Amino acid sequence: MNDKSRLSESDICDKFIRPAIERAGWNGMDQIYREYPLRAGRVVVRGRKARRDASTVLRADYALFYKLNIPLAVVEAKDASHAVGAGMAQAINYAALLDVPFSFASNGDGFIFRDATLADGVLERYLTLDQFPSPAELWAKYCAWKGWTAEVRKVAEFDYAPAKTPRYYQLNAINRTVEAIAQGRQRALLVMATGTGKTYTAFQIIWRLWKSCAKKRILFLADRNILIDQTMVNDFRPFKGAMAKLSPNAKGVERVDAQGRVGVEDVTLAVNRTTKQVDTSYEIYLSLYQAVTGTSDESNIYKQFSPDFFDLIIVDECHRGSAAEDSSWREILSYFSSATQVGLTATPKETQDVSNSDYFGEPIYTYSLKQGIEDGYLAPYKVVRIDLDRDTFGWRPTEGMTDKLGNLIEDRVYTGADMNRRLVLERRDEVVAAKITEYLKATDREAKTIVFCEDIDHAARMRQALSNANADICQTQPRYVVQITGDNPEGKRELDNFIDPEKTYPVIATTSKLMSTGVDAQTCKLIVLDQNIKSMTLFKQIIGRGTRLREDLGKTWFTILDFKRATELFADKDFDGEPVQVYEPKGDEPVEPPEVADPGDPAGQPDAGEEGAGDPPTGTDPPLGPFGGGDDAPPRKYVIGGQVNVQVARERVQYLNADGKLVTESLRDYTRINLAKRFDSLDQFLQTWNSAERKAVLIDELERQGVFLDALADEVGKDLDPFDLLLHVAYDQPPLTRRERARRVKQRNVFTDYGPMARKVIDALLDKYADEGIATIEGQSVFNVQPFNQFGSATEIIKSFGGRPQYLQALNILERELYAPAHS
Repeated sequence: MNDKSRLSESDICDKFIRPAIERAGWNGMDQIYREYPLRAGRVVVRGRKARRDASTVLRADYALFYKLNIPLAVVEAKDASHAVGAGMAQAINYAALLDVPFSFASNGDGFIFRDATLADGVLERYLTLDQFPSPAELWAKYCAWKGWTAEVRKVAEFDYAPAKTPRYYQLNAINRTVEAIAQGRQRALLVMATGTGKTYTAFQIIWRLWKSCAKKRILFLADRNILIDQTMVNDFRPFKGAMAKLSPNAKGVERVDAQGRVGVEDVTLAVNRTTKQVDTSYEIYLSLYQAVTGTSDESNIYKQFSPDFFDLIIVDECHRGSAAEDSSWREILSYFSSATQVGLTATPKETQDVSNSDYFGEPIYTYSLKQGIEDGYLAPYKVVRIDLDRDTFGWRPTEGMTDKLGNLIEDRVYTGADMNRRLVLERRDEVVAAKITEYLKATDREAKTIVFCEDIDHAARMRQALSNANADICQTQPRYVVQITGDNPEGKRELDNFIDPEKTYPVIATTSKLMSTGVDAQTCKLIVLDQNIKSMTLFKQIIGRGTRLREDLGKTWFTILDFKRATELFADKDFDGEPVQVYEPKGDEPVEPPEVADPGDPAGQPDAGEEGAGDPPTGTDPPLGPFGGGDDAPPRKYVIGGQVNVQVARERVQYLNADGKLVTESLRDYTRINLAKRFDSLDQFLQTWNSAERKAVLIDELERQGVFLDALADEVGKDLDPFDLLLHVAYDQPPLTRRERARRVKQRNVFTDYGPMARKVIDALLDKYADEGIATIEGQSVFNVQPFNQFGSATEIIKSFGGRPQYLQALNILERELYAPAHS
């Protein structure tokens, strides 16, 4: 028998834990998963760069599955220096994520088994290596705990489609929904943040219910054509042959195959183009809800089906249409009232008059934006808030002032709530366009950008203003900026190109409501808010346009550029995802604009005429056009040219702390307060810094706790080491630059006892520190870059010190000298 004390945790797994599991009858091919991924690791934004925080990556040492993608238990391993149950806390955490009741911990001597079903009346017990339970034993306990009948088991244990492996939260959403429906539940609601795979989740739910014959005819409803078409050729592709689209019109859908070849795939239609008759021989139908409803009976295609034809209906993005009792969606759901109905949404609608949970019931499963960001499956974001002077302080016309069309302007104070709704300042459009362009020039001019405007007229003006601001590109590339709104067929045709990661143009899309949902803009890096947004539902949908991660294409985070203070909704208790950092105008605290009565506010409603507009809002202004409402009626908007100047009001920076709360103190005061919580005194800070084996680790820890080093460096405006930055800002100590610290060490001649090559390496390390900082010289790859790669291999460099221990000792002395007090 091997001496276990000499074995690593991995060796313990291979030699003792896995063999014990396999002896119990678990199949190593499809039931035992080593290093099972749970959380990918949060993406952390530092300045303009992002990386995954390795400390937030979660993997279960073993995840045990009864059948493909039906998890039962987790096993957490430790080496022999730990007690047998040392990993139980981790195992319980991982089991909670996978929604399973069985947890095991082991050090190779045996197992601690935690059975949350209490099937034998005991929560935790010790098992020898030969007592590990079999798959059948755990599955029987699991089913008894769930209270499943034989009929329920037949559906609940049915295999997944052999597609990509679901993430843990998708497994939970799928399994809970299938279980609930198998048990007879007729209404179900799934709440999953945008970008977390709602359509793939819906596919697996349908697959398992359809293949198990629990449901035989299925209807999938959505409110965007692109959602239907892309769904049919992507996630729902395995249904081909049994699936059709309920529409008399369709076009081929561009699709990229596994080899990267682009082709056009036809979408099968279930409606005869000429007779408008429905072919009822298919089993799975997908439909744009507007395509099957209308004011006349012949437009209501769904009535060609008998009310009991469908036994399962999936409603995508159900927060908009289906929640209201008099909506077209609810009309369809009521007609097929005998069918099981599942709602999918990122933002459940809860108002005084409308509630999704009232119709579908409380969510079966919720996976929020905050969870997605924490897990590393959604992109984090930072917010740049810009207050314009006319929005913040208001504007009042002079007596008798008229607009561009000669209309007498009503004498009152116009504030941010009026801009682009009651008042158009053309100079304001230019300033907004200039700030957007300034940001893109400073970052990436090809970064996909969506500008959310007040209405279609505003979107058209912003397209022109942005084209002028980017004339150097637009002169030869007119599609650099496009307007994508419901009244603009040319722009709508560019939507597919905008969301296609392989297409460079368009780069900037100006819109109103059309692109607020159902647009899978995977590489969108900039969301611009120049729209009054009062609806939390709409706000979450807009933010969701940027949350998809595409690390392979360089999309790891995104920015929200806010001109309307809409991002104050982040502070609302109903919003659960915090930005990484918030930049706000500098200067005095912003003045809160007074509330202005706004009858007929269509906030949250799609523009009339846009695809997916749904039911028109009541009480809104009549569609009289942007500039006038007839000979006697006042204009809907006053339009004023360049004689009214508009400027950025302030540039004050605000941030969110580690708990996601907005920091109200100045950045310097907040840093002092934050460090005071971590260190009792300056001496303790110095002691902690000097005793840290690797300074970069301490720096990472401080940043995770909410110390904004990049922002501090920008504010102080000097090339300082994090050590000097914190000493200066938090403890009022005079700072030294990195170059000054490096020069001091060289002047002391500390390393005269080292050989010529070692001294040459130390001098180069000091130069590298002066240029790039402490983290660079502590990094393992420092010897792979110039000038070190000219000295020889890393092995040869380390040998010049006598070996690795001697090199690390020299590096420790170098760091001690770098941070020695100035008088020493």
